[in-house]
Amino acid sequence: MTQAKDTVENLIIIGSGPAGLTAAIYSARANLKPLMIEGEEAGGQLMITTEVENFPGFEHGITGPELIAVQRKQAERFGTRFITRNVTQVDFSSRPFKVFVGDQLHLAQSVIISTGASAKLLNLPSEKKYMSRGVSACATCDGAFFRNVEVGVVGGGDTAMEEANFLTRFASKVYIIHRSDSFKASKIMLERAQKNPKIEFIMDTVVEEVLGDDKSMNAVKLKSTKTGAITEKNLQGLFIAIGHQPNTKLFKNILTMNDVGYLTTRPGTTYTNIPGIFAAGDVQDAIYRQAITAAGTGCMAALDAERWMDAEGLSH
Repeated sequence: MTQAKDTVENLIIIGSGPAGLTAAIYSARANLKPLMIEGEEAGGQLMITTEVENFPGFEHGITGPELIAVQRKQAERFGTRFITRNVTQVDFSSRPFKVFVGDQLHLAQSVIISTGASAKLLNLPSEKKYMSRGVSACATCDGAFFRNVEVGVVGGGDTAMEEANFLTRFASKVYIIHRSDSFKASKIMLERAQKNPKIEFIMDTVVEEVLGDDKSMNAVKLKSTKTGAITEKNLQGLFIAIGHQPNTKLFKNILTMNDVGYLTTRPGTTYTNIPGIFAAGDVQDAIYRQAITAAGTGCMAALDAERWMDAEGLSH
């Protein structure tokens, strides 16, 4: 085990999506000299998002990777340092907090966790191939690209119903494809979808394959879970709405989380159950999950960390 150096960092930020990068910008400007451990797949979910049209400040839209790149440069300009490796272990039992990157140990007065969440996917090679080319995991992000075409939504929970209803604003027809004949969705959400004339349900069915040409998807191969029969349906878009998995394995049995694994923060703040450890972005937000809300909580976490350090009398 090699310790990075004898010095204790003021702040370590784990994760590098809009939450982590906004936290870095704010804390670097406050002269906290943050160290960001951005991970090997830096940038989070925005790295697989082609067009971002709802992030304020970009009237013509911007690609996900470009948005991350510009935020990273801004954080770097104010003195944020980056390690492009994954955190492998943490020890928050005493201060300074310990953050391990392989056999390298880093010490910190405070930590902001912004490791995000990952959309659960069907794990089909064809789904990966057409991701952002017809396949999406976010209707609010991408729905407007599907005007007057037929699309499918995979799932049976509240998210699926919500996404399907939202998509009827743009699409000519929305098919909800669900693997069983019973729903996890709440009664009110299910009824809203059932009453929508643009929504049709395809029950006891799974997506077997996404079909398309070199440019984008244009159909799906469906399989009945009852008979095994295979059918094809022409769809221009497919939205996967089977939930998200917060990236919180590292913090299991260390930080308080809900039954799905989202970190719990004190209402109106980014404080976790351990003083000096803060959480921002999708890792603690199961509701909104937007780049702009993640950035907002990243700002909150940086301010919370700075004020907490001042109150604790920790020099920075």
